[in-house]
Amino acid sequence: MGSKNAPDLVIVNADIRSMDPLRPRARAIAIADGHVLALGDDAEIRGLGNGRTRMIEAGGRLLLPGFQDTHIHLQDSGTGFCTSVNLEEARTVEELQRLVRDFAASRPDDPWVRGVGWYSGIFGEHNLDRHVLDAAVPDRPVYIYASDGHNAAINSLGCELVGLRKGTPDPANGHFVLDDNGAPTGLLYEDAVDWVRSRMPKRVDADYANGVRYGQALCNRHGITGVLDAMVAERHMRVYKGLDAAGELSVRIRATGKVFPEEKVADAVARLDALRRDHRTPMVEMHSAKFFLDGVLENRSALMLEPYSDAAGGNAPLMFDREHLEELFVAFDAARFQIHIHVIGDGATRAAFDCLEAARKANGAWPSLHQLAHVQMIDPADIPRFRELGAVANIQPLWARNEPSVTDVAMPLVGEARGRWMYPWRSIIDAGAPYAVSSDWGVSTLNPFPIMQTAVTRQPPERSRDHPVFQPQERITVEDVVRGYTVNAAAAAWRAEETGSLSPGNWADLILLDRDIFAIDPYDIAGTEVELTLLGGREVHRSAGFAG
Repeated sequence: MGSKNAPDLVIVNADIRSMDPLRPRARAIAIADGHVLALGDDAEIRGLGNGRTRMIEAGGRLLLPGFQDTHIHLQDSGTGFCTSVNLEEARTVEELQRLVRDFAASRPDDPWVRGVGWYSGIFGEHNLDRHVLDAAVPDRPVYIYASDGHNAAINSLGCELVGLRKGTPDPANGHFVLDDNGAPTGLLYEDAVDWVRSRMPKRVDADYANGVRYGQALCNRHGITGVLDAMVAERHMRVYKGLDAAGELSVRIRATGKVFPEEKVADAVARLDALRRDHRTPMVEMHSAKFFLDGVLENRSALMLEPYSDAAGGNAPLMFDREHLEELFVAFDAARFQIHIHVIGDGATRAAFDCLEAARKANGAWPSLHQLAHVQMIDPADIPRFRELGAVANIQPLWARNEPSVTDVAMPLVGEARGRWMYPWRSIIDAGAPYAVSSDWGVSTLNPFPIMQTAVTRQPPERSRDHPVFQPQERITVEDVVRGYTVNAAAAAWRAEETGSLSPGNWADLILLDRDIFAIDPYDIAGTEVELTLLGGREVHRSAGFAG
């Protein structure tokens, strides 16, 4: 090989799992012009270099393709955590109030006091309202957003400023929780959150750009080199495109644009087609249409096939007119958009499959890899439909564990018999379903390693190994999860032709870990640290202790 083709970078003495079936294991990798040049043994790959080739000694560490998170709210969550108080650790009303109060005191010039990440498995109608927030901050408007993305709360001054008062009608697919006198409590469900947010002061693009910088740095530190932003509009794409033009992006961006129930079919397709056309760069692309078919079990907005099992009973509606939803799926499928569908209840999951089947009948089969995200509940009769329709199960394994949102909220709502089919990842994978693994950050951590450990153990990583196991028959393997974060994720994000495996010619997106997650005790996976992250051969993260 001539010197002009010599690699820019060589990594030797690595335990490489390439995810390429033609050469699954190797000891060294050569990188040129941001792409994988070759894999081989140490001597073979060292021999490709010249005097300008940089060398990294991996010290025998595990080297994998960079992970891709195919359901994440990168820009919005990054912005939220940059500008708001983090409420993830609050477990009592008093803790929540203290965090909000201290944050307000630290930022006296903010017109609104904002918080993110409160846990809907602990806080809700029984213990959270505007009076709770008034006691923390009585003299400024307060808005706090739940970790699940489906609930929020504001204080009394916030209600006054946005015009939320007694008699304000619920928006479509949203609900203002009311007290016994019919006055708003300040608790907001589903699209009532958007109703309030649209009446609050607007952030500027610079705020969102800072949010992306925050989020992508967190991604890189945890080995993520590609994402699918799970809900974008024109602003998101404008900010991403601007950062790319400035050379500042350190993750590859795919995105899905939200479709609204009130939109006409032609208008919705035209709007998303403009986003797809006008904001495309080699690093940034909006390629799919996002549909919310239901909400979440925590606020009883998940659509079930049969009524809820608790004493209150009842059910939630489909968030679209059924005939209109099918027309939208057929039209977006015909326009060659991927369809990305939020489903929590088994009724929403059934409706998604039915409409995808209608789209396939109308337009024929093509490698769309339409996605059902979350799939908390599914009727077992529907599990084979993933394979039959070529639809991806986009799963978040961290949620499949015994914790209050599952044991205290979800299971009583669905009952033991249906609860057997809550987060049934092993059954879905064994049925031949295409699948991808993701985080839904900021609903929960984006760190893949606690997510992996939970997938394998079905227990919370922070608890002891004798903690009760949630549906142990649905455990999956480390190999399953790594595939879900690499080759399968790349396919789901329509990047399989250039990422997901360390095949020659692919982008050199790779990570070096401090331990072998395939060999260690599964209960040690959550503590894994990423020593080095490369995006297209460029270092975007190096741990302080790595000197290779």
